[in-house]
Amino acid sequence: MHDAPTHAVESSPGTAADGKEPLAAGLKQRHLTMLGLGGVIGAGLFVGSGAGIAVAGPGIVLSYLIAGALAMLVMRMLGEMSAAMPASGAFSVHAERALGRWAGFSVGWLYWFLLVVVLAVEATGAAQIANGWLPAVPQWGWVLIFMIVFTAANLAAVKNFGEFEFWFATLKVTAIVLFLALSLLAVFGVLPDTEPVGLANLTGHGGFLPHGWSGVVSGVLAVVFAFGGLEVVTIAAAESDDPARAVGRAVRSAVWRILFFYVGSMLVIVTLLPWSSMQPGKSPYVAVLDSIGVPGAGQIMNIVVFVALLSALNANLYGSSRMVFSLAERGEAPRALLKVSGGGVPRRAVLASVAFGFVSVLLNLKWPDSVFLYMLNAVGAVLLFVWGLIAVSQLRLRPRIAREEPGKLTLRMWGFPYLTWAALVAMGAVLILMLTDDTARPQLLWSAGATGLVLLVAGVRALRERRAR
Repeated sequence: MHDAPTHAVESSPGTAADGKEPLAAGLKQRHLTMLGLGGVIGAGLFVGSGAGIAVAGPGIVLSYLIAGALAMLVMRMLGEMSAAMPASGAFSVHAERALGRWAGFSVGWLYWFLLVVVLAVEATGAAQIANGWLPAVPQWGWVLIFMIVFTAANLAAVKNFGEFEFWFATLKVTAIVLFLALSLLAVFGVLPDTEPVGLANLTGHGGFLPHGWSGVVSGVLAVVFAFGGLEVVTIAAAESDDPARAVGRAVRSAVWRILFFYVGSMLVIVTLLPWSSMQPGKSPYVAVLDSIGVPGAGQIMNIVVFVALLSALNANLYGSSRMVFSLAERGEAPRALLKVSGGGVPRRAVLASVAFGFVSVLLNLKWPDSVFLYMLNAVGAVLLFVWGLIAVSQLRLRPRIAREEPGKLTLRMWGFPYLTWAALVAMGAVLILMLTDDTARPQLLWSAGATGLVLLVAGVRALRERRAR
């Protein structure tokens, strides 16, 4: 393995020789702010939250508080490092600086694999909704349309990606704000044909914790991965005019609001409706809107989920292309991917990512219950491994930056190092819980296998380089 660099603030391994990113600085503060807000508001919240309510009951509020607190801590760590050392590879670059090239290689490729596999789920999900609206166009035809549109947007200029994400995130945030406003009015009996609901649904039907604390823990397993996607804002910050300032503002504005949206949504849902009426796979948002008499609630939520899926597809294509570009910059991916257009777009990296993503889509359409299921399981717990390396990197880099250039610490991790260690312990606990859960265990084992394979490749490469020297 390579030794970690001894200096934290010289030119980043993910930047050009002059210390600046070769990519275009086309993203504005409003793009990053909305990307931070909208990056984790997706189908996992609008639809997947139903599974969490089914296992935790009203205690899902506590599950989201726990999972959200963990995500906030990780985001704060990542924001601290990205504000001090902005780079297109973000946490992959930080891991390389903190632990050595093997760590940057491993976390970079694992995250890239995660994005291009999940991209297939999003493209397929959006195509299924669109096919329901216009069945004359086959599902594979919709997938092709989406891939072409977003590939073209990402190839043209980074500001196109920023604009797409800005308006996507605006629609999602607006939908949640309206949902919360309508739901609160219904809770207090202000809407027509409604009466104050009181606490009956929170204390009845088995109480606030109908399945005890084990239900809350199961709820955490069901919802923690819905917070994945926050990381992309730190990757995107490298393509803004003032990366250090931009990422700091985006992180500060995002983490609290996201927790408010998630926890607030769950609280009004379990207050308005009996938790036992929730069905996994069915959107609790639709159930609430139906209950308060909003016409066409199902189609309204279909539109919101459709936009959320396209937003995630766009963000994952962007994030995967920048990650593999950063890997190429550091000699951890083919050098051919370093080609940058006149507008500062890594077009070959975009095409490489979308090509593998398209293969994933085809596997999802052809073998959803076999080949693609194995791939999906292989990335099921990768997010926790990535978060773990982010925490370890922050533990190593914070003292180094504070010692050598404290002025770069414009955004600081709370309660360092205690909260960083607490986050690591929490991640370990989630992994142990996954190991004991029959549903989550296959994902953990497959993801551990994928991680082990990448680490093996990193180790072999390191040994070869040592022998060459």
